Amino acid sequence: MALIKEVRGFLPQIPEDCYLAENATVVGQVTFGKFCSVWFNAVVRGDVHAITIGDKVNIQDGAIIHCTYQKHPTVIGNNVSIGHNAIVHGCTVQDNVLIGMGSIVMDNCVIESNSIVAAGSVVTQNTVVESGTIYAGIPAKKVKDINASDFAGEIERISNNYVMYSSWFKEE
Repeated sequence: MALIKEVRGFLPQIPEDCYLAENATVVGQVTFGKFCSVWFNAVVRGDVHAITIGDKVNIQDGAIIHCTYQKHPTVIGNNVSIGHNAIVHGCTVQDNVLIGMGSIVMDNCVIESNSIVAAGSVVTQNTVVESGTIYAGIPAKKVKDINASDFAGEIERISNNYVMYSSWFKEE
């Protein structure tokens, strides 16, 4: 069973339809929507500020979700995929977003709806990733519109797949 821990009087709020891997960690002031999943070795640490997570969010293996003490909560919308080993810290991620594997999203960033942060990118503090775009690189910059890429439709496909994958683990 996942490590779920109360911190400073806050116990994570996790609906029964969510899946948490046995070695996932969720602590403190964390609220999940429906059909979310937190995968192996992922950490959602709401010890210093609130973390609010929408519906159909998957936090993949080794990812870290945290916030900034007394400054920046972390807010994640609906249909969001946080890739393997990504770090999402003290920022806002709107609906229908893919945060690529190994990427870092820093404090006070806004990742607008229907956008992608490419694998390995670093979105530096205070950056706004525009809706409908792909940002990549270090520091991350706009490289393409999603409509002009091979990624159109991928955000929703990945989100739906993770709901399916988590059902495989719940059956055991």
